[in-house]
Amino acid sequence: MNYHFDSSANAAELHTDCVVVGVYKHAKLSAAAAQIDAASAGAISQHLDFGDFTGDKNRTSMLYNLPGVTAKRVLLIGMGEKDKLTLETLTLMTQAAVNLLKTAKVNNAVSFLTDEIASEYIEAAVRQSVIAVADTLYTFDTYKSKKDDAPRTTLESWTVAHTIAGEFTNPLLQGNAIAEGMRVSRDLANSPGNVCTPTYLADIAQELANSSNKVDINILEEADMEALGMGSFLSVSKGSAEDGKMIILQYHGGNSGDAPFVLVGKGITFDTGGISLKPGNAMDEMKFDMSGAASVIGTLTACVAMQLPMNVIGVIAAAENMPGSKASKPGDIVTSMSGKTIEILNTDAEGRLVLCDALTYVERFNPVAVVDIATLTGACITALGYHICGLLSNNEALAERSTRGGQTSQ
Repeated sequence: MNYHFDSSANAAELHTDCVVVGVYKHAKLSAAAAQIDAASAGAISQHLDFGDFTGDKNRTSMLYNLPGVTAKRVLLIGMGEKDKLTLETLTLMTQAAVNLLKTAKVNNAVSFLTDEIASEYIEAAVRQSVIAVADTLYTFDTYKSKKDDAPRTTLESWTVAHTIAGEFTNPLLQGNAIAEGMRVSRDLANSPGNVCTPTYLADIAQELANSSNKVDINILEEADMEALGMGSFLSVSKGSAEDGKMIILQYHGGNSGDAPFVLVGKGITFDTGGISLKPGNAMDEMKFDMSGAASVIGTLTACVAMQLPMNVIGVIAAAENMPGSKASKPGDIVTSMSGKTIEILNTDAEGRLVLCDALTYVERFNPVAVVDIATLTGACITALGYHICGLLSNNEALAERSTRGGQTSQ
């Protein structure tokens, strides 16, 4: 997908397959809709007079070949009440537009939806609109034998346009970078466990390092971890024929010597539970137990794409948790890198076993902050459900910043 920004645009004069404009509740026109209405001798107003489309939130209505309008189509998106317009509702509107257009014979579209947000939120709205488009168009069919059976979108270009003057190309680029990071994360998480192994994660990380002179990589093999005393991590990986890996990606976007921010990702590429075997029902979903690692690689991908001016280190603790002949047994005692002894009462507590050694390892970087990203634990889903993430911290300021970041980027 190609993304563009157009400032001081007249919605009635754009040569495109489709112009996307908003209509508020009670048939109140947005600025771009008013431009089209004026150029078409009131065509939108006449359409609204029928009463079928009233501007209720996320409702859509497509108009074709309006007189005085150069675009082939005009897509009306209901924006609800104007004083209740938020970044979240704008995201939902963009998704509604893309969901309709991705099944139409549309190659390019111009959206004026972010033109309506308050000025202090415009940059965030532009950035988020790009992410919403990419998110809605995302598919994963790498392993389908008959890819042609699924309908393919023809949508190739999306322009964010405003009726007023302004320069928002940078938020557009940021949104594209974040969307690419999200795609990488989702592709990794969706890949099957027989493909996405610890070695595969290391290979993907190596490709990222090769793509930029600002990224260095260090991959610790099991022998390296044994020399460092990472008995906790190795107690998990030794049950699998797949060797565990500790992958360290260092992105140097800030000044030399500036303390880095460190992200630690849980990378259990498949979690059987080990000797404390999980129930067979839905065990296939345990390929997602490396989603923390996928998030770290995706974040570093976004950092490279947007040339983020800061130092970021991503550490991935990658292993399989299998019930092999060398697997840890309930009651075993191991020693972590920090020197603490750990009694393993349940081998399905593998996440904390690999992560504690990773967290000890990152102390050497003297980081500004450490954020640990993990699918940990199932009890969190029981408590909070599937739409809220659990957050624990020993630093209230960092927790607050993380929460705000999540809220403004959803």
